[in-house]
Amino acid sequence: MRVVTLLPGATEIVAALGGAGSLVAISHECDYPASVQHLPRVTSTPLDPDLPGAAIDAEVRRLREAGRAVIAVEAEVLRRLAPDLIITQDLCEVCAVADGAVHGVAAALDPPPRVLALTGRTVDGVMADICEVARALDLEAEGDELTTGLRSRLARLRRTGPAAAPRVLCIEWLEPLYLAGHWVPDLVAAAGGVDAGATPGSHSAVTSWAAAAALRPDVIIVMLCGFGVPRARAELDALRDPEADGLFGSTPVWLLDGNAYTSRPGPRIVDGAECLQSAMQGVERRGLEPWRSSR
Repeated sequence: MRVVTLLPGATEIVAALGGAGSLVAISHECDYPASVQHLPRVTSTPLDPDLPGAAIDAEVRRLREAGRAVIAVEAEVLRRLAPDLIITQDLCEVCAVADGAVHGVAAALDPPPRVLALTGRTVDGVMADICEVARALDLEAEGDELTTGLRSRLARLRRTGPAAAPRVLCIEWLEPLYLAGHWVPDLVAAAGGVDAGATPGSHSAVTSWAAAAALRPDVIIVMLCGFGVPRARAELDALRDPEADGLFGSTPVWLLDGNAYTSRPGPRIVDGAECLQSAMQGVERRGLEPWRSSR
């Protein structure tokens, strides 16, 4: 089987199932695992990731208003690769090629490949997606083994969580301020906390600094969508909105590698839950660092 993945989470799922040998192409954003980095890239974007967060948000809005794709598929490359299966998602057009566009490109291929769209918006949904990919690759036993192991790790976390569940505020974007939704509240609960700003499966939502402060979190975790700890630190250090001071005043703030552990619906969200528990316990670890305002 010849498989193309159009988002990083799908690439990670295929690799974790032991199916990396079936991959013939990946998206421009796929950076894990290292074993697939030699593969052709079949997506592109006009967005410059080095722009500040506010500028990226403005450019995404401009592209949408102009009717242009935030992420596009390279149809000619896809045609030459002749895949049997294309894995995409229907969650976010900023994270992967829009589902409708993929079906349009696939229908024009001869023969048309199967298109599998990942739909998980909660931890259970992500686990179901892993099993669906496993079935498509004829790796059902591997899918059962992988999801059983992931659920076992989450269960172990629940047993080792804080005695009193802290209120946790998960920030996915700083300008404008977005609170993380989807599977993140499930990860917070598994780690032993209560998500102060979102419920499982809800969309990530824009809010104000005043509204966020009114949630009275015990700990704040900045997990920028698509970016790691260095970028989160730089964005926080550069933030000059006086209203933010009401939120970041005396509450502990942690920086989590959102690109690796919370933005992608794949196996590593369990690593994200483990990082969340470490933040609640005040323990630094790989992909998780404390932040203190220099202002």
